[in-house]
Amino acid sequence: MTSLASRSQPAAQDGTVDERNAADAPAAVSETHIGLVFFAAGRAYKVKKPVDLGFVDLTTPAERERVCRREVELNRRFAPDVYLGVGTFRGLPGEADEPVVVMRRMPTERRLSTLVHAREPVDDALRAIARRLAAWHAIAPRGPQIAAQGSRDALRRRWCDSFDQVRPFHGRVLPAADAVEIEERTLRFLAGREALFEARIRDGRVVDGHGDLMATDVFCLPDGPRILDCLEFDDQLRWLDGLDDAAFLAMDLERLGAPALGERFLRWYAEYAADPAPASLRHHYTAYRAFVRAKVACLRHAQGDPQAGAEAARLAGIALRHLRAGAARLILVGGLPGTGKSSLARELGDRLGCAVINSDVVRKELADLSPDRPAAAPFGEGIYRPEHTERTYATMLVRAETLLNSGESVILDASWTAAEHRTLAELLARRVHADLTALRCQAPADLTARRLRERTHGPSDADPAIAAAMASRYAPWPEAAVIDTGDTVAAAVEQALQIITPYGPVLSQIAPD
Repeated sequence: MTSLASRSQPAAQDGTVDERNAADAPAAVSETHIGLVFFAAGRAYKVKKPVDLGFVDLTTPAERERVCRREVELNRRFAPDVYLGVGTFRGLPGEADEPVVVMRRMPTERRLSTLVHAREPVDDALRAIARRLAAWHAIAPRGPQIAAQGSRDALRRRWCDSFDQVRPFHGRVLPAADAVEIEERTLRFLAGREALFEARIRDGRVVDGHGDLMATDVFCLPDGPRILDCLEFDDQLRWLDGLDDAAFLAMDLERLGAPALGERFLRWYAEYAADPAPASLRHHYTAYRAFVRAKVACLRHAQGDPQAGAEAARLAGIALRHLRAGAARLILVGGLPGTGKSSLARELGDRLGCAVINSDVVRKELADLSPDRPAAAPFGEGIYRPEHTERTYATMLVRAETLLNSGESVILDASWTAAEHRTLAELLARRVHADLTALRCQAPADLTARRLRERTHGPSDADPAIAAAMASRYAPWPEAAVIDTGDTVAAAVEQALQIITPYGPVLSQIAPD
């Protein structure tokens, strides 16, 4: 290719990009798995590689030109003053001309990834990016064809396509055990969460978005961010849940060593988009984006990139970490009255972001009583009759099932003295493909007795006599991990977290950058 013949479409005139610094930068070339970008003076020229990677086929000049034109059209939604149009590289005699995207050159020192590496403050820029992305999602095209790509089954197909494409790299690039666990955890989460994805579609959350939001393609300029390089070669891959779109950048920030920045960005996006998505969905989409990039790194490794193998393994590790943290969990917190189970359940709910369902509250609700109204009765009488207890546990499990299907994790706070109630909880966890953890609180008898005597308010009506009667009927519970609640609540919480999240803390437990 010897020259550039301009066939550029007219550029938008409402931008304020300052090209002076970029024009002074030296010429350069960068490469991705599907393209090459040539930088000269104040311009960037992007050509597509003639490759067929399965998910994209650019082997014909006509398809490369179509994709170039589509790239300009789509990216002007996010950066209208950057994408100037489509030109042509003139080939040598006998060679075909090559289409090229013509862009304004951005100042590399203002690249978001560069700023993050340098530990520069970027919170204001990330807020602006979150606001810009949410604003686009609010007006983005929608419809049945687009919405279908946000379904549980469509997401599952995309995951499975990626699983198939990276399988040849198991044990060579990706740790085999990690790859297998990623696949198992992904399919387990999706199997039980169809209601969650259906609700997202009903709420209009599936849009024509960006599809490839990476920190290297965002430039933080004085008059606001420029978001470049949306996914142009396959519309269906750009039709996605808005949270999935935002999760790409959150994942990329974590890849750059700034997980807390990624978490904050997702919180800001959720705020601007008024998106009440459960934490499990944020984790799942972040994992999905990490695995997509791991797949791309595997392909680059196959093309001879010497650094791509290590990057693929690291990205797979990020995906696995989020899949573990985002698993739907059913946590049973049990024990006799006075053992501190309700205090532990409340604190765990705060730390893990779980819904907490308390049996004493449900019991009184079913009896049309306020939670704090006393309803003391001898063991097995009044609202503590066996039939009322059965109704209480059944109601708790029904509510838990609804929440679990919607992607929420649930803590069920009850005594769990009867083995049949635990069996029903175990069957529920299997039915909704949730991780089940059973915790049994235990404290010295003199301490539990003192707690019961000093209790002055709350939904529980148990006294030392009730506690003794329950203890005599407590069926063995060998599956439960014993939590010592004889010290502080904080100490008990740390014991429980080591059991619930053995692979490390969830994002909300990570200290800020």
